[in-house]
Amino acid sequence: MDRLSIYGPTRLKGEVTVAGAKNSVLPILAASIISDKEVVILDCPKLLDVDYMLKIMTMVGCKVKREGSTVVVDSSGVDQWVLPDQLVKEMRSSVILLGSILGKLGKVQLTYPGGCEIGLRPIDLHLKGLKQLGTIINEENGHLYCEAKELVGTDIHLDYPSVGATENIMLASVFARGRTIIRNAAKEPEIVDLQDFLNVLGCNIYGAGTSTIYIEGFSRINRVEYRIIPDRIVAGTYMLAAAITQGYVLIKNIIPQHIHTVLVKLKECGCDVTNHKNSIRVRGKGRLKAKDVIKTLPYPGFPTDMQAPMMAAMSVADGTTVFIETIFENRYKHVQELVRMGAQIHVDGRTAIVKGVERLNGCQVTAHDLRGGAALVLAGLAAHGNTVVNNVKYIDRGYDGLDKALNQLGARIDRISCV
Repeated sequence: MDRLSIYGPTRLKGEVTVAGAKNSVLPILAASIISDKEVVILDCPKLLDVDYMLKIMTMVGCKVKREGSTVVVDSSGVDQWVLPDQLVKEMRSSVILLGSILGKLGKVQLTYPGGCEIGLRPIDLHLKGLKQLGTIINEENGHLYCEAKELVGTDIHLDYPSVGATENIMLASVFARGRTIIRNAAKEPEIVDLQDFLNVLGCNIYGAGTSTIYIEGFSRINRVEYRIIPDRIVAGTYMLAAAITQGYVLIKNIIPQHIHTVLVKLKECGCDVTNHKNSIRVRGKGRLKAKDVIKTLPYPGFPTDMQAPMMAAMSVADGTTVFIETIFENRYKHVQELVRMGAQIHVDGRTAIVKGVERLNGCQVTAHDLRGGAALVLAGLAAHGNTVVNNVKYIDRGYDGLDKALNQLGARIDRISCV
């Protein structure tokens, strides 16, 4: 298992380009199963989660070819409806295959999905929506067996704007007879990207990006070549890397409005932030100023995926910041690791109070989830001495060569392979 050895403090400077979005490419790969024609996906990031997804797709009958950042998928031979337990347990996003395989084959079986341990993340909203479309669902021995002889469009109201549930219902609904309406739908940019892909494929969907989405199904299937949107969470991580190191970094291939809340917070913390059409330039101007309260919310609110990296930055800010995590109940596992580095953080339930310190000190820390791991890397960039981050597999699940990109900006990070 790899480790990252980081020598700090360092000041980042230069340019970095953001790859395609993890949270877009996974549902779009799942959506490619709908097609019986070749699908070409451009700007597909090199991530462990993408590898897991492609392996599962291969095992259900897809032919997959990857060359660099381009993935070609032929789903005409999909005939397996039982998803492999071990791979499903490795990756939470594997649940997104439920809707597309159910729609295509009329049935699907899977175990409960795994992934980062950041909370319960139940899939009850996924299942409730599929039931409303006409799916019969049975649970036995830790497996879900879903069957639908015919899916019928209906009016679905989500109790919470769940991204995964919205995506799964969209994918199943394209096979449904009649119109499906999803109310209180998630509004994330990745939902819009999925809609755009499905429409290019031949579906008729509109409303993504608002709280109400309309799905009319499809009348044809086209051969598709589609480019994934830039990863807004990776972009935000680079922005915070520039801020915490008091650096000067241009982040390219970015859609600024997708990361607007982080951009605003950095300005309020004292950074110079200049956004252009497809890029953002961040200049750290001395020690960051603490932000009074940062509360995670569904899009367009402050992203829960940016909470841990932002906390790393606020741990060395001047003043006190209160974090309120409203999305996941167990997303403070990085706190104990930051405290080892000298941070002053107190957690009470879903609230974390961060009193900024003048400096962090390098030490051995362990990543317990994807975004918490990224936070530890950011802290290591600003810390004095050597920081060793263990469990890098979590970081590799969502960042395409984070250590290499930071090294190109002047960081001093060594990847150590452990047998």
